[in-house]
Amino acid sequence: MAKLLEISLTVRYGPIVAVRELSLEVEEGEIVALLGPNGAGKSSTLAGIAGLVRPIEGSVRFAGEEIGGLSPEAINRRGIALSPEGRRVFPGLSVEDNLRVGGRDRGRLAIAASRATVLDKFPALARCLQKPAGALSGGQQQMLAIGRAMMSDPKLLLLDEPSLGLAPAIVDEIFALIAELRDQGVTILLVEQNANRALGIADRGYVLATGSLQDSGPARQILESKVERSYLAMEGA
Repeated sequence: MAKLLEISLTVRYGPIVAVRELSLEVEEGEIVALLGPNGAGKSSTLAGIAGLVRPIEGSVRFAGEEIGGLSPEAINRRGIALSPEGRRVFPGLSVEDNLRVGGRDRGRLAIAASRATVLDKFPALARCLQKPAGALSGGQQQMLAIGRAMMSDPKLLLLDEPSLGLAPAIVDEIFALIAELRDQGVTILLVEQNANRALGIADRGYVLATGSLQDSGPARQILESKVERSYLAMEGA
């Protein structure tokens, strides 16, 4: 498989280094899990890739092109979409309008095609298109957040804590969808506190602690490694 994403970056917030010289790569058509306890630097890594924060040093290469330092909008147009932690839907807008925001830089026919794809994958959203997003359940809001990201027809989908705060049955549904997207050719970088679930569908994994890489390798190897066992114990999984 070809390398779709290659990063080596450091992210700082004032005097605090959130990510330190992290090297990571994602190949086309795979799910890569990015794991670690709270404060490990996982969300900051996604923010650095998506252009929400500018790395103080390093490189972000996507499809062979350096994209570090570009605006979030420019990075999205190149084929990277982020579904953020906490969902962050626009509560006062309808489900329909939230989806349209995700495809705002595309033509009418492309938006219509992506909308049809999203609603096919999330029939629960199709039943409440005119409902305010703020009135949806937590599970429906997570579906909307992922669907909104998919509206740009991304080559790389960044998912930040998609199971956070959801009931177990909804988590099952979300993870089944993530695996289905990979099987249909969408490449995914998945940040997830539920390490067992993430590694259950991932091809490979990286484990972070205090902004630095602790372990990496095939998902099964990470799950069985000493570092991962220690992390799971710490998380109470």
